[in-house]
Amino acid sequence: MGVHGLTTYLEENRHFFQDLKFRDSRLVIDGCSLYFSLYFNNGLDQQHGGDYDTFLCLLYQFFSSLASCNIQPYVVLDGGMDPSDKKFCTLRERLQSRIKEADSLSHGCRGSVLPLLTPAVFIQALQQCRVPLVQCPAEADWEIACLAHEWRCPVLTNDSDFYIFDLPGGYLPFRFFQWTNLNRKAPHPYISARRYTTNGLCRRFGGINRELLPLFAVLAGNDYAVPRGANTLLSLLDLSGPSGRQGEGGRKGRTRIEGLLVWLSSFRGPKEALEEVGRIMGEVVGDSRGRDNRLSSLLLAAMQEYRLKPHSSLSQWFSGGSLTPGGQSSPPSPLPECLSLAAARGMLPSFVLDVLVLRRVLLFPQVEHCKLASSHCSARPIRQAIYGILVQPEGRVRDNPLQGNGRGVQGVGAHVVKEPGGTPQRKEPQNSAQGDRGRGGRGGRGRGRAGQVGVQGHHSLNQSCSSQSKADVKAGWSESSNSASPAECVEEYDRHELNLKRSLVEAHPPIRPPRLDTIGQAPLPVRLDYLLNAFGVKESLLAPLPPHLQLAVVVTSFWLAEASPAPSQTQLQALILGFVYGELARTNQPGATDSQHLVRRPNFAAEQQVCAGLDRLRVRPGERRGMNVEVAHRFSQWQACLWSALCLNQLLLLPLPEPHIAWLFNGTLVHGLMRSLCGGWTPDSLLAGCSPAYNLYCSLQMLAPRCSSKTTSSSSSGGRRKRGSRRGRRGGRGQGPSQEMNNRFAMLMNEEEEEQDEEC
Repeated sequence: MGVHGLTTYLEENRHFFQDLKFRDSRLVIDGCSLYFSLYFNNGLDQQHGGDYDTFLCLLYQFFSSLASCNIQPYVVLDGGMDPSDKKFCTLRERLQSRIKEADSLSHGCRGSVLPLLTPAVFIQALQQCRVPLVQCPAEADWEIACLAHEWRCPVLTNDSDFYIFDLPGGYLPFRFFQWTNLNRKAPHPYISARRYTTNGLCRRFGGINRELLPLFAVLAGNDYAVPRGANTLLSLLDLSGPSGRQGEGGRKGRTRIEGLLVWLSSFRGPKEALEEVGRIMGEVVGDSRGRDNRLSSLLLAAMQEYRLKPHSSLSQWFSGGSLTPGGQSSPPSPLPECLSLAAARGMLPSFVLDVLVLRRVLLFPQVEHCKLASSHCSARPIRQAIYGILVQPEGRVRDNPLQGNGRGVQGVGAHVVKEPGGTPQRKEPQNSAQGDRGRGGRGGRGRGRAGQVGVQGHHSLNQSCSSQSKADVKAGWSESSNSASPAECVEEYDRHELNLKRSLVEAHPPIRPPRLDTIGQAPLPVRLDYLLNAFGVKESLLAPLPPHLQLAVVVTSFWLAEASPAPSQTQLQALILGFVYGELARTNQPGATDSQHLVRRPNFAAEQQVCAGLDRLRVRPGERRGMNVEVAHRFSQWQACLWSALCLNQLLLLPLPEPHIAWLFNGTLVHGLMRSLCGGWTPDSLLAGCSPAYNLYCSLQMLAPRCSSKTTSSSSSGGRRKRGSRRGRRGGRGQGPSQEMNNRFAMLMNEEEEEQDEEC
């Protein structure tokens, strides 16, 4: 939500705000607004795919500042799309705008695009800092306002709708919330802020009744569709006359916002104002079909978005109770209790709710090559495995022997997606013996007939991708074949070149999926088997890895097999060097406990030195060497695969532990490593002097291609054998890489168990 132009108008007039020394209070935080503001306001990388470790440290600092002032944060996150669809046009427009901004960034120009994994890093940070949070079923604004109204505490956000809500504790715009500059000289530290309440606005405009502010918001225009006839009404009103006072910058006359507020101030309340609207518009009651299409009635209905209830359902949640959806447009949850709880805790993405309720998803753009297929295309098979659980029509289910009386989707036929032609396509195997996307023979998991169907389906997809007509491209929509019922498909909105495209994507489970309503009772081996089948990976290949790296290696294997054009060996090396850096940096970060530090290890000093050396290779702000957009596209594909994998893993209730996302990928580091590798450096030279770090690198690079039967020689481990013996001699400790690698993994696994009680 948001009232058009209101933030600019009010924040340019300081008299609408009160200076506040904020401390010793609850604070309700709009979570989405917080992570957008922190990321964009601190100059963090957007062009190279995001600097998640820097963002994580920033979050630690933010919540540490609140704690220093005895401020108790409660974070509320948006959930799925509004099921009423009243905001869908706005969402599509924003997505189209982000596509253009991402393209601008890819050419080194200005733009604002939030890196794809930022929300996931944000939620992990909240969990580590033990900050109370809740994810709402749909948009959170109304829930946030109800909670703050009940608790009589402020709201921290950047949403201009909070200039309309009547909140006793007021609204703190993030722009004026000086959390980085604590006043520690006072007896008790505080954060300087500015507080807005509706009282100030109403006083400024002749004591206007605050109940008229929702009508003002609807007429001024918010993110919902403007009621039919509103623009005609505004054209009939005289809103441009002199205001009787000087505006911003010496401007004379009034703005549209001022004009509306002045006009509304002449009425005693909403009823009188709406009667005047009816008189101006010459309204008659109803139409020939008995529908009330009067503008006054439409305005009254739209005003209800700002009507608060006295008690919030979130208050009970934060008090340790259950969560009952209280939003005005929140339907009863279609999820079983275990998944509803996971969603409320932020452990199930809103993407799942969108699929389940609306059969529709919006795929957010990344900085990538606009002439290539969207990076999300590489991860489509993972999403289809998700859809296989969420979209299970009655006519397509049968008994699942793994689930007792449970049922799952039978093998499906060809995919029904059609996408624009002219984009590079993946090279598909010619027969099922070669395997395809893990559904035939990848990872040694032959599935007989089901695997053959999978191969046929993906072959069909490539044919359809290359057969899109020019008329379809011009119209901006993709077609779907008639081979699948719409009930078995999900509507995806994704980038095609610089346009937003719609495709119907069929649910395509790799094996019979667990039933959604009994997924909480499904044994761990069943859920893990479904997850690994979606990637075509053998569980035994993951055994040597510490649990928190297993999903990352699975995703990397999938990326090597699915990305088109195929990633190069250098790109794989840079990515895995980033993994190694993350492991070293994570266990040496300032907030780590003593048990996490490497001081117990004989290689402590060497690991610190290697970590610092890798960090110096980052692409720094202001460097004008240009960005290789093809390389950026490959790493965007990897992020898209990880994002989809996180969604599937959470839907299956975490059969694999989640990775430490902030320490797994950092765009400026990986691009800097690519630059160094292309400039003649080698992985062993970058990791020189630290045999555990090098052996970790070798093991990860060896395992990632081995997990997939489709990996090409470009990403194989050939060429590393010559360096292996040399690096073994540098270790100088009489143990081979395998033994030292196992020791390293043992240390990592022990640390992981100790981390469970850690606070930031």
